[in-house]
Amino acid sequence: MLNLHLMRIFYTVVQEGSFSGAATVLHISQPAVSQGVRELESQLGLTLVDRIQSRKSQHGQKIQLTAGGSAVFDHARGIFALEKAAVDDIEARVGAHIGNLTLGASTTVAGYWLPAAMAGFARRYPGIKVNVRVANTRVISEWLLDCQLDLAIVEGDVEDPRIESRHWRNEGLLLVSGAEWAQGEGVLERMNSGCWIQREEGSGTRSVCDRLLASLGVLPKTTLQIASNEGIARCVTNGMGFALLPRVVVSELLELERLQEVVLPGAEHLSRSLCELRFRDRPLSPSAQAFADILHNKA
Repeated sequence: MLNLHLMRIFYTVVQEGSFSGAATVLHISQPAVSQGVRELESQLGLTLVDRIQSRKSQHGQKIQLTAGGSAVFDHARGIFALEKAAVDDIEARVGAHIGNLTLGASTTVAGYWLPAAMAGFARRYPGIKVNVRVANTRVISEWLLDCQLDLAIVEGDVEDPRIESRHWRNEGLLLVSGAEWAQGEGVLERMNSGCWIQREEGSGTRSVCDRLLASLGVLPKTTLQIASNEGIARCVTNGMGFALLPRVVVSELLELERLQEVVLPGAEHLSRSLCELRFRDRPLSPSAQAFADILHNKA
């Protein structure tokens, strides 16, 4: 029979990246954590932690798992996801919609699209405390799989079979630059020779940007990476080059003529999907389902 207490110790070690971190979270001694992992390995007949590699990378890096350890961790993640779902469901049903809801959102979604849905949810369910965690799409997906989120809304689909992606809405994108880069002939040449300011790897905006550059045959001489659409927009207004940004981010700057739209064949009518993400192995709690219904105008 699987010992869930030992499985929780191992799961926490991996989550925290160290035995000492797990000891702090579980309020037990580090030797007790180490012993718990060894007992689990003995019961399963598997080595879960590569202790030689973990000692080599102990300075600020996560422990190293064996192939068996990675497989056991995936099972543990599913087990404790179901446990959390059960606890959330019970808590939400006691006292009629009293509890917590943790949402994940990519940066543009959190800043521009999510507030209206949150306001509607708060009016209908004032007893539920909502927390929003913001990061790029890749990080949000990892948080969802780690059961740190109840629901997520991000830019673009996620290609992970463990995550269910549901289309929410489309968001327009614009290719923009300062006037000195956009005017006259030879825009493509200037895009190659100039600076392209873009989001970090893992961002939904970055994925669309990379596909656009490939379709236009553009290889920018210089690129600048900034993990903020607003920061990118300010750089472009200061004449630093080109960027692909959500329309909602740049609309006011376009009206003030601090930015110009660059119109090119193949770059018109650009958009991307905003999607709601769910962890397939974790049923939605009542509060998460209620938020999803508001998001899709079903409530």
